[in-house]
Amino acid sequence: MDTLGSIGEIAVLRRLFPRLPEAESTIVGPGDDAAVLAVPDARIVITTDTMVQGPDFRRAWSSPFQLGWKAAVSNLSDVAAMGARPTALLVALIAPADKSVTELEELADGFREACAALAPGCGVVGGDLSVADSLTLAITAFGSLDGREPVLRSGARPGDVVAVSGALGLAGEGIRLLFERGVDAEGEPSAEAAAALRPEFDDVLDAQLTPRSPIADGALAADAGATAMLDVSDGLVLDARRIARASGVRIDFRAGDLDTGAVALERVLHGGEDHALLATFPAGTNLPGGFRAIGKVAEGEGVSLDGEALDERGGWDPYADWDGQAG
Repeated sequence: MDTLGSIGEIAVLRRLFPRLPEAESTIVGPGDDAAVLAVPDARIVITTDTMVQGPDFRRAWSSPFQLGWKAAVSNLSDVAAMGARPTALLVALIAPADKSVTELEELADGFREACAALAPGCGVVGGDLSVADSLTLAITAFGSLDGREPVLRSGARPGDVVAVSGALGLAGEGIRLLFERGVDAEGEPSAEAAAALRPEFDDVLDAQLTPRSPIADGALAADAGATAMLDVSDGLVLDARRIARASGVRIDFRAGDLDTGAVALERVLHGGEDHALLATFPAGTNLPGGFRAIGKVAEGEGVSLDGEALDERGGWDPYADWDGQAG
């Protein structure tokens, strides 16, 4: 079995590069000291995110393909939340020396398929490869506003409609299920126990492990006049509070408009990692794409449900919620 340590960086990269998605904006791609990209707008949207074994994923629950997919989506959705079109990714991969090259190829496949499905034209233009005891991915994403103004968190105004595009609560239900039933007799993450949960729970497990963020709806929201927007990665209430704080307003959700389906309302409000898009629009706006109204912007501060304040922190905070186990 070829591993990162046995065949070395150059040979590994030769196997990975052909599997990675190519960005349409590439002038100079992987292979030189830096990439060169065509910039269709005078402004560039840039974001970065890190996935660390332990607080962000457990190897027993996530395949290499799923890790690549989720790492791509978590960054693509941040670009989309600015009202931009994702154009390129830089991928820094730190892996154990005994990591199978086949697994790294599968991880690259996850990046390729996520970009193809959710952000056509976006690809990997470079990055870095290094060795450490645990697996870490650090991604930098670039996007183009294509002439639009960026949609910030600070533009919501009283009277605006609060709307969301994408699923809410499914990813949170998925991680709850994995922690409760995807473990062995000692409570350690178990690939076998997680596999046994399928196909009964395919939808919630897929929402957690291979989320499908509505990337294209970010630009559609900007075109429709969205006044504020962000990626719902840490939980609906926690992230909505960020818009409320930045805009100096109160976000009031309507319980009747929060489609819970088989997911408890608590999970919809506080579950994280759905990577939906939460936005505010002027009253009367014809909501674009998959956006649906779930509340309104009011005077005041914080977040409420049918007028009742939601004061608990809610959502996911890796510094507070990580148990310290690599998994």
